[in-house]
Amino acid sequence: MKCLLVGLLTFVLCIHFGNAAYKLQERFNWKQLDFAFPNENLKQQALASGDYIPQNALPVGVEHWQNPLFVTIPRWRDGIPATLTYINMDHSVTGSPALIPYPDWRSNTAGDCANSITTAYRIKVDECGRLWVLDTGTLGIGNTTTNPCPYAVNVFDLATHTRIRRYELRPEDTNANTFIANIAVDIGKSCDDAFAYFSDELGYGLIAYSWEQNKSWRFSGHSYFFPDPLRGDYNIAGLNFQWGEEGIFGMALSPIRSDGYRTMYFSPLASHRQFAVSTRILRDETRVEDSYHDFLALDERGPNSHTTARVMSEDGVELFNLIDQNAVGCWHSSMPYSPQFHGIVDRDDVGLVFPADVKIDENKDVWVLSDRMPVFLLSELDYNDVNFRIYTAPLSTLIEGTVCDQRSNVYGPHNSVAAVKPLHPIYPKTYLNPTAKPSYVAIPSSRPSYLPPYSGSQRPNVPNAFLYNQQHNALTYDAANGPHLFPAIAQIQQIQHPAPAAREGLGSYATSRSVPWWQQHH
Repeated sequence: MKCLLVGLLTFVLCIHFGNAAYKLQERFNWKQLDFAFPNENLKQQALASGDYIPQNALPVGVEHWQNPLFVTIPRWRDGIPATLTYINMDHSVTGSPALIPYPDWRSNTAGDCANSITTAYRIKVDECGRLWVLDTGTLGIGNTTTNPCPYAVNVFDLATHTRIRRYELRPEDTNANTFIANIAVDIGKSCDDAFAYFSDELGYGLIAYSWEQNKSWRFSGHSYFFPDPLRGDYNIAGLNFQWGEEGIFGMALSPIRSDGYRTMYFSPLASHRQFAVSTRILRDETRVEDSYHDFLALDERGPNSHTTARVMSEDGVELFNLIDQNAVGCWHSSMPYSPQFHGIVDRDDVGLVFPADVKIDENKDVWVLSDRMPVFLLSELDYNDVNFRIYTAPLSTLIEGTVCDQRSNVYGPHNSVAAVKPLHPIYPKTYLNPTAKPSYVAIPSSRPSYLPPYSGSQRPNVPNAFLYNQQHNALTYDAANGPHLFPAIAQIQQIQHPAPAAREGLGSYATSRSVPWWQQHH
């Protein structure tokens, strides 16, 4: 009888924890973000003036290169003193470090278009030691958005921490609905043979930029860039909401193939399907109007498989976030793109609520940032709880034993994206209404924490301000020269772009065709 009880208990525990691999290790976490001001007096001055409102900062992008770990914070609300920041990992191994503006405070001045970055989302370091940052030039989010600056590509030399190029996208590269939050960088035969690609989520286009030509062009109107009208409903962290307009979003580039080009994989956010195209097409400006049949539609991943970020290793393993499942998925590009060949490398129904960004660095270490974004946007975060986390693990550790591990012969639905569902709902299903915001209730995570117990003050109220610097001039901080003023918001608004026009209907979907380059390389 005793053996039977022990066996039954073991079986129950295996069922309860079977969906939580917990291979990722929590490296950093924050209840709310802090910034490394030059001194405490300047920090208190910023807090008093509203130039720094800790509860308004949400991290959305992460990138690792040698020592720095970069973190981006868009200026969706007031009080964001810097949008491009980093953690000095020589000084901060773990914990809740203050974020350091990169390359300095002055370069994060909102509205100083030619010299600074107003808002950055996801960023990319290439193999030549360059950091690529697209400044969207925007303040606010949704119907509060203004564009004091044009979209501009900024490239930094990480050896000297200086900006080596700024390129403004052409007016014809964007439209009234444009919103770009993702970037992919393609290095060919040399560091000069470099292209960057930008996905226009709400303007439904794909922009290519050539480093050598210092020129950009836009692929637009392709139905694969549009959202799927049947995939616009989301249930995350107990919130039900609709992001039905979200088109092309996350992108990943394959290793260089035998013809000298890569394959780009991409997916609209409101979709469960992945698409592909050769960079031979994207690198050719003459193909912007004549490339429809060079794009390929792959299979659907299965239900509950919306994704905003993806990345592929040099040996062909694609990782992607699964925002509905609080998980990170995988697929090996040598296998068919079908659900039985999609795996879950890790999931956590507390720590990985909205894993916003996934990256692989030069050492094949994976970095994942989670930020509870829907709760931040649609409800209220509990600032007595840990809200933002950065995880890391070797890629080989994450895929070990999954369908993505080429050393494993264990393939099947039990390891597929579509099959992984919690046995019991972690969060009660809650529907939003216009007058009430449901509170977010966190459940303690069983992951080890690197931080000491919290001993701070009570949770502050969340301000309702959405437009950065609307009520006052903001101060920027320079350790050498002291504080100086941002341009007044009235001056910024005089040069902002026109308000978005009414959206056109979704383009019709077309049946994909087999194309020669895909058949040749798969």
